[in-house]
Amino acid sequence: MKILVRSANWIGDAVMSVPALRELRRAFPLDQITLHSRSWADGLFRDADFIDEIITYNPAKWRVLDILDNSKFLRSDAFDVVILFPNSFESAMTVALSRIPIRIGYNKDARGLLLTDAIAVPEWKNRAHESFYYLDLVGAAIKRITGREPHFGEPDSHIDVSHERITEARSFLRGAGVHLSKPLIALGVGSHNSLAKRWPAESYARLAGMLDAHASLIILGSKAEADTAARVAELSDAKLTDLSGQTDLALAVAILAVSDVMISNDMGLAHIAPSVGTKTFVLFGPTNPVTTRPFSPNAEVITHPVDCSPCMLKECPIDHRCMTRIKPEYIFERILNYLSIND
Repeated sequence: MKILVRSANWIGDAVMSVPALRELRRAFPLDQITLHSRSWADGLFRDADFIDEIITYNPAKWRVLDILDNSKFLRSDAFDVVILFPNSFESAMTVALSRIPIRIGYNKDARGLLLTDAIAVPEWKNRAHESFYYLDLVGAAIKRITGREPHFGEPDSHIDVSHERITEARSFLRGAGVHLSKPLIALGVGSHNSLAKRWPAESYARLAGMLDAHASLIILGSKAEADTAARVAELSDAKLTDLSGQTDLALAVAILAVSDVMISNDMGLAHIAPSVGTKTFVLFGPTNPVTTRPFSPNAEVITHPVDCSPCMLKECPIDHRCMTRIKPEYIFERILNYLSIND
């Protein structure tokens, strides 16, 4: 059987879907599982043992072009089943036009008629972690295909990174002047889709100054976050190697696997780091850690409780107290404690 999974559209969501993908593989160990995703997915899932192949695409300017182009080449692959992680009408229309016989997804965005199996959105959706939302959908798919009720184990969000990529990451870091004789700490100072998620640049700069004597410090992020990274580097007297915009996702994933610690805002890299085995301290303010925290024992959520959080706003209309009240000194103590325990 050929199973197609339409991946989540954002990096953090894609990582949160990993436990569901692992359970799908466990249920169908001998069948072909193909992931259909945006082009960045190859950098994230390149060494994954729970899928057989990745089909990627770059989104077109017009959604109708995405629907037509994707449905045309998916039809030629003759998939038997498709599971849709996104809730969009566009993803359902694409697979309907692809003529895939069994089309399973949540009944959202007026797309029920395009699916052969439209699954009701669970009533607990906004009270449980997003990983269980994907697991629930995969569970429904397994029952639809096999007729059996699935029994899932503890959710596993681990993502493998090959030894070759680890070696390449270390070589890249040395070439960038990073000393690997000390613990390596990565900073994720951006979050290009929400200003409210960002811990102030001044706070990152101050924390970097405190950590400078104890670790090698790098900044990771996309080109869209380069201005914020440059601001942190400008404000800090620490030796910071700013790699924002200088790596593709595959290299960033490998660098995170090499790192000892990551300190980050709520962003895609904060989900990747603990999944590749790196201790991650992730700062939450306007968003809800109950539903969207990194789902890994390697992640520690840091918050400062305030009455207006979580607000889910992209810009704070008042004083950004949920983030500004998180103090660098507290995070510094948590990191030093972790490094001392793991020496």
